[in-house]
Amino acid sequence: MERKISRIHLTSEPNIAHFLQVSWEKTLESGFVITLTDGHSAWTGTVSESEISQEADDMAMEKGKYVDELRKALVSGAGPADVYTFNFSKESCYFFFEKNLKDVSFRLGSFNLEKVENPAEVIRELICYCLDTIAENEAKNEHLQKENERLLRDWNDVQGRFEKCVNAKEALETDLYKRFILVLNEKKTKIRSLHNKLLNTAQEQEKDIKQEGETTICSEMTADRDPVYDESTDEENENQPDPSGSASAAVSKDDSIISSLDVIDIAPSRKRRQRMQKNLGTEPKMAPQEHQFQEKEKNVQVHCESY
Repeated sequence: MERKISRIHLTSEPNIAHFLQVSWEKTLESGFVITLTDGHSAWTGTVSESEISQEADDMAMEKGKYVDELRKALVSGAGPADVYTFNFSKESCYFFFEKNLKDVSFRLGSFNLEKVENPAEVIRELICYCLDTIAENEAKNEHLQKENERLLRDWNDVQGRFEKCVNAKEALETDLYKRFILVLNEKKTKIRSLHNKLLNTAQEQEKDIKQEGETTICSEMTADRDPVYDESTDEENENQPDPSGSASAAVSKDDSIISSLDVIDIAPSRKRRQRMQKNLGTEPKMAPQEHQFQEKEKNVQVHCESY
Protein backbone atom coordinates (compact mmCIF):
# COMPACT_ATOMS: atom_id res chain seq x y z
CA MET A 1 0.00 0.00 0.00
CA GLU A 2 1.23 3.44 -0.88
CA ARG A 3 0.63 6.40 1.36
CA LYS A 4 1.36 10.10 1.54
CA ILE A 5 1.39 12.26 4.69
CA SER A 6 1.17 16.03 4.45
CA ARG A 7 0.71 18.87 6.89
CA ILE A 8 -2.29 21.14 6.36
CA HIS A 9 -3.94 24.08 8.03
CA LEU A 10 -7.71 24.19 8.30
CA THR A 11 -9.56 27.35 7.53
CA SER A 12 -11.52 27.04 10.79
CA GLU A 13 -8.34 26.51 12.88
CA PRO A 14 -5.45 28.13 10.97
CA ASN A 15 -3.10 28.16 14.01
CA ILE A 16 -3.31 24.42 14.62
CA ALA A 17 -1.41 22.06 12.38
CA HIS A 18 -3.25 18.97 11.18
CA PHE A 19 -1.79 15.95 9.46
CA LEU A 20 -3.51 14.34 6.53
CA GLN A 21 -2.67 10.81 5.37
CA VAL A 22 -3.89 9.39 2.04
CA SER A 23 -3.22 5.69 1.27
CA TRP A 24 -4.27 3.57 -1.71
CA GLU A 25 -3.76 0.04 -3.00
CA LYS A 26 -3.33 0.26 -6.76
CA THR A 27 -4.09 3.72 -8.03
CA LEU A 28 -5.73 6.77 -6.58
CA GLU A 29 -8.52 6.38 -9.10
CA SER A 30 -9.51 2.98 -7.72
CA GLY A 31 -10.22 4.47 -4.25
CA PHE A 32 -8.23 5.60 -1.23
CA VAL A 33 -8.36 5.90 2.57
CA ILE A 34 -8.07 9.33 4.18
CA THR A 35 -6.98 9.92 7.80
CA LEU A 36 -6.95 13.29 9.60
CA THR A 37 -5.45 14.01 13.02
CA ASP A 38 -4.59 17.04 15.14
CA GLY A 39 -2.29 15.08 17.51
CA HIS A 40 -5.05 14.40 20.01
CA SER A 41 -7.91 13.02 18.00
CA ALA A 42 -8.13 11.21 14.68
CA TRP A 43 -10.73 10.80 11.99
CA THR A 44 -10.71 8.40 9.08
CA GLY A 45 -12.84 7.55 6.06
CA THR A 46 -12.81 5.49 2.86
CA VAL A 47 -13.50 6.96 -0.57
CA SER A 48 -14.58 4.39 -3.15
CA GLU A 49 -14.17 4.52 -6.87
CA SER A 50 -17.88 5.16 -7.36
CA GLU A 51 -17.76 8.17 -5.07
CA ILE A 52 -14.87 9.56 -7.08
CA SER A 53 -16.87 9.10 -10.27
CA GLN A 54 -19.88 10.77 -8.68
CA GLU A 55 -17.80 13.76 -7.58
CA ALA A 56 -16.39 14.06 -11.11
CA ASP A 57 -19.89 14.06 -12.56
CA ASP A 58 -21.03 16.69 -10.07
CA MET A 59 -18.08 18.82 -11.06
CA ALA A 60 -18.84 18.22 -14.76
CA MET A 61 -15.22 17.09 -15.26
CA GLU A 62 -13.66 14.06 -16.81
CA LYS A 63 -12.70 11.39 -14.30
CA GLY A 64 -9.04 11.40 -15.23
CA LYS A 65 -8.79 15.16 -14.92
CA TYR A 66 -10.62 15.08 -11.59
CA VAL A 67 -8.25 12.40 -10.25
CA ASP A 68 -5.31 14.60 -11.27
CA GLU A 69 -6.82 17.47 -9.27
CA LEU A 70 -7.26 15.15 -6.26
CA ARG A 71 -3.61 14.07 -6.53
CA LYS A 72 -2.44 17.67 -6.61
CA ALA A 73 -4.57 18.66 -3.63
CA LEU A 74 -4.19 15.62 -1.34
CA VAL A 75 -0.95 13.92 -2.38
CA SER A 76 1.45 16.06 -4.39
CA GLY A 77 0.85 19.38 -2.73
CA ALA A 78 1.60 21.05 -6.10
CA GLY A 79 1.26 24.77 -6.53
CA PRO A 80 1.21 27.57 -3.93
CA ALA A 81 -0.17 26.89 -0.47
CA ASP A 82 -3.16 29.16 -0.99
CA VAL A 83 -4.36 27.39 -4.13
CA TYR A 84 -6.08 24.62 -2.16
CA THR A 85 -7.89 25.29 1.13
CA PHE A 86 -9.11 22.64 3.60
CA ASN A 87 -11.84 22.74 6.15
CA PHE A 88 -13.25 20.24 8.65
CA SER A 89 -16.23 20.27 10.95
CA LYS A 90 -15.59 18.21 14.09
CA GLU A 91 -19.27 18.10 15.01
CA SER A 92 -20.45 16.63 11.72
CA CYS A 93 -17.09 15.05 10.77
CA TYR A 94 -17.43 16.61 7.37
CA PHE A 95 -14.20 17.21 5.48
CA PHE A 96 -14.04 19.24 2.24
CA PHE A 97 -11.48 21.16 0.25
CA GLU A 98 -11.64 23.90 -2.38
CA LYS A 99 -9.54 25.27 -5.20
CA ASN A 100 -8.97 29.00 -5.55
CA LEU A 101 -8.70 30.55 -9.00
CA LYS A 102 -7.97 34.26 -8.69
CA ASP A 103 -11.15 35.69 -7.24
CA VAL A 104 -13.22 32.54 -7.71
CA SER A 105 -13.14 29.35 -5.61
CA PHE A 106 -15.07 26.13 -6.05
CA ARG A 107 -15.40 22.99 -3.96
CA LEU A 108 -13.26 20.25 -5.37
CA GLY A 109 -14.32 17.40 -3.07
CA SER A 110 -15.97 16.51 0.22
CA PHE A 111 -15.94 13.35 2.37
CA ASN A 112 -17.64 12.13 5.51
CA LEU A 113 -15.16 10.89 8.12
CA GLU A 114 -15.57 8.86 11.30
CA LYS A 115 -13.86 9.52 14.57
CA VAL A 116 -11.30 6.91 15.62
CA GLU A 117 -11.85 5.47 19.08
CA ASN A 118 -8.14 4.83 19.68
CA PRO A 119 -6.37 7.83 18.14
CA ALA A 120 -3.09 6.95 19.87
CA GLU A 121 -2.72 3.90 17.65
CA VAL A 122 -3.30 5.98 14.53
CA ILE A 123 -0.87 8.65 15.71
CA ARG A 124 1.74 6.02 16.59
CA GLU A 125 1.33 4.49 13.13
CA LEU A 126 1.81 7.87 11.51
CA ILE A 127 4.93 8.51 13.56
CA CYS A 128 6.37 5.09 12.70
CA TYR A 129 5.68 5.65 9.04
CA CYS A 130 7.38 9.05 9.17
CA LEU A 131 10.43 7.57 10.90
CA ASP A 132 10.61 4.71 8.41
CA THR A 133 10.35 7.18 5.57
CA ILE A 134 13.12 9.30 7.08
CA ALA A 135 15.36 6.24 7.49
CA GLU A 136 14.64 5.14 3.95
CA ASN A 137 15.41 8.59 2.61
CA GLU A 138 18.64 8.71 4.60
CA ALA A 139 19.66 5.32 3.18
CA LYS A 140 18.87 6.57 -0.30
CA ASN A 141 20.86 9.71 0.35
CA GLU A 142 23.82 7.69 1.61
CA HIS A 143 23.66 5.44 -1.42
CA LEU A 144 23.45 8.44 -3.71
CA GLN A 145 26.38 10.03 -1.89
CA LYS A 146 28.51 6.92 -2.38
CA GLU A 147 27.43 6.77 -6.01
CA ASN A 148 28.38 10.40 -6.45
CA GLU A 149 31.79 9.76 -4.92
CA ARG A 150 32.31 6.77 -7.19
CA LEU A 151 31.29 8.81 -10.21
CA LEU A 152 33.64 11.58 -9.09
CA ARG A 153 36.54 9.12 -8.84
CA ASP A 154 35.67 7.71 -12.24
CA TRP A 155 35.47 11.20 -13.64
CA ASN A 156 38.89 12.09 -12.21
CA ASP A 157 40.30 8.85 -13.62
CA VAL A 158 38.79 9.56 -17.01
CA GLN A 159 40.07 13.13 -16.87
CA GLY A 160 43.59 11.91 -16.08
CA ARG A 161 43.46 9.43 -18.95
CA PHE A 162 42.12 12.10 -21.21
CA GLU A 163 44.97 14.46 -20.30
CA LYS A 164 47.49 11.68 -20.98
CA CYS A 165 45.88 11.00 -24.33
CA VAL A 166 45.97 14.70 -25.18
CA ASN A 167 49.66 14.94 -24.23
CA ALA A 168 50.46 11.81 -26.24
CA LYS A 169 48.51 13.19 -29.19
CA GLU A 170 50.38 16.50 -29.03
CA ALA A 171 53.74 14.71 -28.79
CA LEU A 172 52.83 12.52 -31.75
CA GLU A 173 51.73 15.53 -33.78
CA THR A 174 55.01 17.32 -32.95
CA ASP A 175 57.07 14.28 -33.97
CA LEU A 176 55.11 13.84 -37.18
CA TYR A 177 55.46 17.54 -37.98
CA LYS A 178 59.25 17.37 -37.50
CA ARG A 179 59.47 14.35 -39.77
CA PHE A 180 57.28 16.07 -42.30
CA ILE A 181 59.55 19.12 -42.25
CA LEU A 182 62.59 16.93 -42.84
CA VAL A 183 60.96 15.11 -45.74
CA LEU A 184 59.69 18.40 -47.16
CA ASN A 185 63.15 19.97 -47.00
CA GLU A 186 64.67 16.92 -48.70
CA LYS A 187 62.07 17.10 -51.44
CA LYS A 188 62.70 20.82 -51.87
CA THR A 189 66.46 20.19 -52.12
CA LYS A 190 65.97 17.48 -54.72
CA ILE A 191 63.58 19.64 -56.71
CA ARG A 192 65.98 22.59 -56.53
CA SER A 193 68.95 20.47 -57.66
CA LEU A 194 66.91 18.93 -60.46
CA HIS A 195 65.78 22.40 -61.54
CA ASN A 196 69.36 23.67 -61.55
CA LYS A 197 70.48 20.60 -63.50
CA LEU A 198 67.79 21.09 -66.10
CA LEU A 199 68.65 24.79 -66.30
CA ASN A 200 72.36 24.06 -66.82
CA THR A 201 71.53 21.45 -69.45
CA ALA A 202 69.29 23.90 -71.28
CA GLN A 203 72.00 26.58 -71.11
CA GLU A 204 74.64 24.16 -72.43
CA GLN A 205 72.36 23.08 -75.25
CA GLU A 206 71.65 26.68 -76.11
CA LYS A 207 75.38 27.45 -76.07
CA ASP A 208 76.16 24.44 -78.28
CA ILE A 209 73.43 25.43 -80.71
CA LYS A 210 74.78 28.97 -80.80
CA GLN A 211 78.33 27.74 -81.41
CA GLU A 212 77.17 25.37 -84.13
CA GLY A 213 75.26 28.20 -85.78
CA GLU A 214 78.26 30.51 -85.64
CA THR A 215 80.57 27.74 -86.96
CA THR A 216 78.13 27.13 -89.80
CA ILE A 217 78.07 30.83 -90.60
CA CYS A 218 81.90 30.96 -90.61
CA SER A 219 82.15 27.94 -92.90
CA GLU A 220 79.57 29.40 -95.25
CA MET A 221 81.37 32.73 -95.28
CA THR A 222 84.68 30.98 -95.99
CA ALA A 223 83.10 28.93 -98.77
CA ASP A 224 81.67 32.10 -100.26
CA ARG A 225 85.05 33.83 -100.05
CA ASP A 226 87.03 31.19 -102.02
CA PRO A 227 85.25 31.52 -105.35
CA VAL A 228 85.29 35.29 -104.96
CA TYR A 229 89.09 35.35 -104.80
CA ASP A 230 89.32 32.99 -107.77
CA GLU A 231 87.43 35.42 -109.94
CA SER A 232 89.01 38.48 -111.51
CA THR A 233 87.82 42.02 -111.59
CA ASP A 234 86.79 43.96 -114.62
CA GLU A 235 90.01 46.04 -114.54
CA GLU A 236 92.11 42.88 -114.49
CA ASN A 237 90.09 41.60 -117.42
CA GLU A 238 90.70 44.87 -119.23
CA ASN A 239 94.38 44.93 -118.37
CA GLN A 240 94.99 41.31 -119.33
CA PRO A 241 95.73 40.94 -123.04
CA ASP A 242 93.56 38.69 -125.08
CA PRO A 243 95.75 36.76 -127.52
CA SER A 244 93.02 35.97 -129.93
CA GLY A 245 91.62 39.47 -129.74
CA SER A 246 94.99 41.09 -130.19
CA ALA A 247 95.83 38.86 -133.10
CA SER A 248 92.55 39.55 -134.82
CA ALA A 249 92.93 43.24 -134.06
CA ALA A 250 96.40 43.24 -135.54
CA VAL A 251 95.24 41.44 -138.65
CA SER A 252 92.27 43.78 -139.05
CA LYS A 253 94.56 46.74 -138.45
CA ASP A 254 96.99 45.59 -141.08
CA ASP A 255 94.17 44.99 -143.44
CA SER A 256 92.71 48.43 -142.82
CA ILE A 257 96.06 50.06 -143.26
CA ILE A 258 96.72 48.20 -146.45
CA SER A 259 93.26 48.73 -147.87
CA SER A 260 93.00 52.36 -146.78
CA LEU A 261 94.95 54.91 -148.57
CA ASP A 262 94.08 57.67 -146.14
CA VAL A 263 95.90 58.45 -142.89
CA ILE A 264 94.00 57.18 -139.88
CA ASP A 265 93.05 59.82 -137.32
CA ILE A 266 93.85 58.45 -133.87
CA ALA A 267 92.27 61.22 -131.86
CA PRO A 268 88.67 60.44 -132.70
CA SER A 269 89.19 56.80 -131.73
CA ARG A 270 90.64 57.82 -128.37
CA LYS A 271 87.75 60.15 -127.70
CA ARG A 272 85.26 57.52 -128.66
CA ARG A 273 86.92 54.99 -126.35
CA GLN A 274 86.87 57.42 -123.45
CA ARG A 275 83.26 58.21 -124.14
CA MET A 276 82.34 54.49 -124.11
CA GLN A 277 84.09 53.96 -120.75
CA LYS A 278 82.16 56.85 -119.21
CA ASN A 279 78.88 55.46 -120.51
CA LEU A 280 79.54 51.97 -119.16
CA GLY A 281 80.62 53.34 -115.77
CA THR A 282 82.95 50.47 -115.00
CA GLU A 283 85.24 52.22 -112.54
CA PRO A 284 82.53 53.91 -110.36
CA LYS A 285 80.60 50.62 -109.99
CA MET A 286 83.58 48.44 -109.13
CA ALA A 287 84.93 50.69 -106.40
CA PRO A 288 82.04 50.28 -103.91
CA GLN A 289 81.74 46.56 -104.69
CA GLU A 290 85.38 46.02 -103.93
CA HIS A 291 85.12 48.08 -100.75
CA GLN A 292 82.14 46.07 -99.52
CA PHE A 293 83.90 42.79 -100.22
CA GLN A 294 86.97 43.91 -98.30
CA GLU A 295 84.85 44.92 -95.28
CA LYS A 296 83.03 41.57 -95.35
CA GLU A 297 86.33 39.71 -95.55
CA LYS A 298 87.70 41.60 -92.52
CA ASN A 299 84.60 40.81 -90.45
CA VAL A 300 84.82 37.09 -91.28
CA GLN A 301 88.49 36.97 -90.39
CA VAL A 302 87.93 38.71 -87.04
CA HIS A 303 84.99 36.43 -86.21
CA CYS A 304 86.91 33.27 -87.11
CA GLU A 305 89.95 34.36 -85.12
CA SER A 306 87.76 34.79 -82.03
CA TYR A 307 87.02 31.04 -82.10
